[in-house]
Amino acid sequence: MKKTLIEVKNLSAWFKKNQALSEVNVEIEKNKVVAIIGPSGCGKSTFIRCLNRLHEEVEGAFLKGEVLLEGKNIYDSSEDPALIRRKIGMVFQKPNPFPGMSIYDNVAIGLRLNGMKKRSLLDERIEQSLRSAGLWKEVKDRLNYSGLSLSGGQQQRLCIARALAIQPFVILMDEPTSALDPVSTGWVEELLQKLKKQVTVVIVTHNMQQAARVSDRIAFFIDGKLIEYNKTSRFFTKPESPKSEDYITGRF
Repeated sequence: MKKTLIEVKNLSAWFKKNQALSEVNVEIEKNKVVAIIGPSGCGKSTFIRCLNRLHEEVEGAFLKGEVLLEGKNIYDSSEDPALIRRKIGMVFQKPNPFPGMSIYDNVAIGLRLNGMKKRSLLDERIEQSLRSAGLWKEVKDRLNYSGLSLSGGQQQRLCIARALAIQPFVILMDEPTSALDPVSTGWVEELLQKLKKQVTVVIVTHNMQQAARVSDRIAFFIDGKLIEYNKTSRFFTKPESPKSEDYITGRF
């Protein structure tokens, strides 16, 4: 049974006078991986930043339209952006463990900010998050080491664990493997298939092969417009738009 978690309605976004998105409408289902693809500058990153109210943090940026999380508009004046970002977490292109913090504290920081103080509860949630991110076995004996002591791929999985710790509904990922080697990329891709049992994942990727491997649905953008939103298997075998076919075959 289809269960819509996020519904985007007539979403348009600007950076001052420059329009980055135009009238985007899309429904994202619970426990699916959605890949956002398209040429550089097409609005991919802007789109996912609109999904957790990061877009408005840029000076001069604004938007029109609605983003409904379980039926409620996250842009209602009564909604707290910080609470929205606990429900819709973010993993960025470059791994960004907090400097000066241990592996343990990197994962614990969000929990502590949300009021979790009891050490036994913290220990349990941190282990659970690191296991979910596929990192527990590698770091369980050095939780007091700096997060920056890890390899690039491990740092990215640490950032995923940090996002998972506060038990979000959705994790947004903005080209999370573009700075990683092929082995680390494989780790993260394998992880995505496990993660969707717990959360919904929306991933921006410039790599069509990666999109085909990891996603259930594809959202294809050109010039800020959503050209096609389709099941991944259908998008790559029988796309609905000629523009999609041109992009897939390299004629774009």
